[in-house]
Amino acid sequence: MTQKWKADEEVINILFNEMFSAWSHGDGRAFANCFSEDVDYVTFFGQHLKGRKEVESSHQDLFNGVLKGSQMQGRITSIRFLNDELAIVHCIGNTKMSNQKNYNKKRESINTNLLTKQNGEWKISAFHNCRIKEPNFFIKWLMKKGKPNQ
Repeated sequence: MTQKWKADEEVINILFNEMFSAWSHGDGRAFANCFSEDVDYVTFFGQHLKGRKEVESSHQDLFNGVLKGSQMQGRITSIRFLNDELAIVHCIGNTKMSNQKNYNKKRESINTNLLTKQNGEWKISAFHNCRIKEPNFFIKWLMKKGKPNQ
């Protein structure tokens, strides 16, 4: 990380902490405010939400329903600046349902985010999330099959 983007890196960390906090408070509007107006948001189920308003309404429905009382934690694993106004951020996140005492490592997801700096403010413009899983037997077999003989 060059010194050039050190301040931007700190702001991006704050943005993600605001996103985790908004989820944990069940606040769909604050959660969606972390994203650009025209965000492309792909959930780990493969649902494609288009725009901040759709992210807000779908998440508020979840926070009022099945995700009521859930908590989110996460950590940024990498930030790569493409230029002064674009960054790729990888983050690992996890949720804890209201009836759980601890976060279950098997529920960790990784997301890839494209952030844009608009009017001096960083927002997530594209988000893609998927559950972290070890390759199953079949995938391991395919991976081994594709390797040249040694």
